[in-house]
Amino acid sequence: MQNKSIDKIISAIDYIETHLSEKIDLDVVANAVHYSKYYLHRTFTSTVGITIHDYIQRRKLTEAGKLLVFSDKSILEIALIAGYESQQAFTNIFTAMYKQPPNKFRENEKFYPLQLKFEFKGRYRMLQNDKKPAWEVTFASDKDIPCWMDLVRLVIDGFPHLNEEEYIQVLKHRIATKQALILKDGTLATGIMIFSYQNGSIDFMGTHPLYRKKGIPRAFLDKVMRELLKGKDISITTYREGDKADTGHRREIMELGFAEAELLVEYGYPTQRFIMPGEVRNEEGFN
Repeated sequence: MQNKSIDKIISAIDYIETHLSEKIDLDVVANAVHYSKYYLHRTFTSTVGITIHDYIQRRKLTEAGKLLVFSDKSILEIALIAGYESQQAFTNIFTAMYKQPPNKFRENEKFYPLQLKFEFKGRYRMLQNDKKPAWEVTFASDKDIPCWMDLVRLVIDGFPHLNEEEYIQVLKHRIATKQALILKDGTLATGIMIFSYQNGSIDFMGTHPLYRKKGIPRAFLDKVMRELLKGKDISITTYREGDKADTGHRREIMELGFAEAELLVEYGYPTQRFIMPGEVRNEEGFN
């Protein structure tokens, strides 16, 4: 990924963010930033990990959710601000993404984002090398918390109901008990994982979007399976099949070799557990 491409994506994101209350789509954004819409679609999707359409929709719904909880605007007003022509159309997509209708979301008074503004920070030195890097997985320390949280905000789409203040308290505990792993490119966090020695669960795993093809999840699993949870079954939870809010996390977990297990409800959100048996990794090279 060249810096020039990243700069173009930043321009598109900046335009989107300043026009969220307007009717915008790929054509509008491409014209505004003077790029071919085909080139912009391809580059944006490969860089951010979702299409411009999905990014705009998720950002609009996130801001709508914020207004539902923190303002007294009517649901119809919020629907119009979000660019929907009717309250019903807004309610349908909001419910599909948030798993509760706008009026219930307002009553619960618990806002969480579907998508935060994409922020690109750092020099991305390892992206200049076509070779797969030899990642050094290390235990995270307190000084890693700022760059860790920068990455959390980039991958928030995979973790419904995430509250930053509560998350940071959990993170500090996991760092102190050596249950938090990090991969870095210089000062940039490219991969993060919170796991549990006690129950063999992966409680949080995120990869920087620009480094998706650099083998980071497998580097984490290698560390966990060989050293930290050797011989144990590993579990992780993610979206259920067909969830419109899933931007690809379920597929990525299955591609890593995890098998479907029971359906769950976590913090009121429907999820599914996936299991990787401790003895089943020969073909993938983890044993």
